[in-house]
Amino acid sequence: MTPPTLADRRPTLTTVNTVQLLVSLDLCIVNVALPDIAAGLGFSANGLAWVVHAYVLTFGGLLLLGGRLADVLGRRRMLITGLAVFAFASLLGGLAATPGQLVAARALQGVGAAVMQPASLAVLTVTFPAGPARARAFGIWSAINALGAALGVVLGGVLTELGGWRWVMLLNVPVAAVPLLLARRALPYDGAVRRSQRPDVAGGVLATSGATLLVLGLVRSADAGWTAAASVVPLVLGVALLWLFVLVERAAAEPLLRLGLFSNRSVVGSNVFNLLLGAAMAACFYFLSLYVQQVLGHPPALAGVMFLPFALGVIVGAGLAIRLGQRWEPRALMVLGAPVTAVGFAWLGAMSADGSFVGDVLGPSLIASVGFGLCLGPVVSTATQGVADHESGMASGVLASARQLGASLGLAILGTAAAQRIAGSADPVDLSAGYGLALTLGAGLLLVGAAVVLLVLPMSPPGSPRVSATAGPGAAPETGDAVVAHPRAAVGSAAARRRVRHGGRGRG
Repeated sequence: MTPPTLADRRPTLTTVNTVQLLVSLDLCIVNVALPDIAAGLGFSANGLAWVVHAYVLTFGGLLLLGGRLADVLGRRRMLITGLAVFAFASLLGGLAATPGQLVAARALQGVGAAVMQPASLAVLTVTFPAGPARARAFGIWSAINALGAALGVVLGGVLTELGGWRWVMLLNVPVAAVPLLLARRALPYDGAVRRSQRPDVAGGVLATSGATLLVLGLVRSADAGWTAAASVVPLVLGVALLWLFVLVERAAAEPLLRLGLFSNRSVVGSNVFNLLLGAAMAACFYFLSLYVQQVLGHPPALAGVMFLPFALGVIVGAGLAIRLGQRWEPRALMVLGAPVTAVGFAWLGAMSADGSFVGDVLGPSLIASVGFGLCLGPVVSTATQGVADHESGMASGVLASARQLGASLGLAILGTAAAQRIAGSADPVDLSAGYGLALTLGAGLLLVGAAVVLLVLPMSPPGSPRVSATAGPGAAPETGDAVVAHPRAAVGSAAARRRVRHGGRGRG
């Protein structure tokens, strides 16, 4: 019987890619609208960052729980539920009348995204279990991810200028309706709920609450200082809740996160690198958007177009990673990509009040984006190296969570540094100095990430097959062989091939 081809599975692939388009679109579309949101609802300079924090904290903090819910309650069921929650939250955001209402709506959007994205990826993984078809499917998924980012920055600017910032939120409602209808028609029905398995809700709540309190303490330190109770109390509570999360996971029969996973150096190194990468990139989009509009004085629509080269540079970098991945191990691509991105960040950090788009934004954006694209595929492939098949989903969820939590922590830390440098001034010189300082510190984070890769990530064993940079977690190596979950498996595979060549005769 001929196995299903990519064309046979196209309805499922279309559904999953539309979900990812929605997620990546929303991650980028808000950035260009931030100055108008601040003016429209009266956000303070530090409070504005919570439009980003609220989304990425609930999204990143609940991703593991969302993946577990998909396993227990059903992928189709949770995908549809997540889409409905996301669309409803977007409607609330578009109708928000106060900063608190918008932040709450953004947090609810993150909940919906944390439910629907793991479910969609689980559908993709099950539909394309191995082989070239899976590599192509994840390649298309990666391209859609980049396309969503590019569309997000352009649409964010155009909608903000023509219709106001509220349409940045309201657009998600009709967009979410498309994958909602596709999922109901294309995805197979889930079986009965496995009541014997319970999702670790307590773990998800503790992880998200702890990370939120940490970010709150960091943000408050910009105004109150590091020793003030407004800063110290949430920081201490955040650390306490995260420690309680560790204790709960140790004792849980079916933990949200098996802590033994971090005995794998590939998992540890990839996640630390991804956290630092997420921290730097979130700061880049946030502060660059403010610089282009508040310092250079460009309108939102033009600012959105100015971000387009960055998105296209990521696509170019990802393509280079695929080509170089034929000869280089993922570790080497990450060591190359992070410093290249850091060079672009350092150049951005030199921005000035009398700068220009070409000299202060375009050139460094192209360098930073290509370097970022070089890192994207390799960090995914290394994050599941040596991980058992039944835990590959958990490892992938940890990686996605690290990116989102890194984005929020990085924006809080670098935003605090920028706020202290600006000191409440609205002068373009002071704004440029503050934003530039944050981006320069982001360059430092990227160099630390490269050092982590060199010191922590193990080198691939000689002669081992390479995993496609677009294949996603658990995908088959380029050679078409089965997934190599451990270095010894590569030895066994080679021995098996020798026996075939010698007519089935083994060697002693």
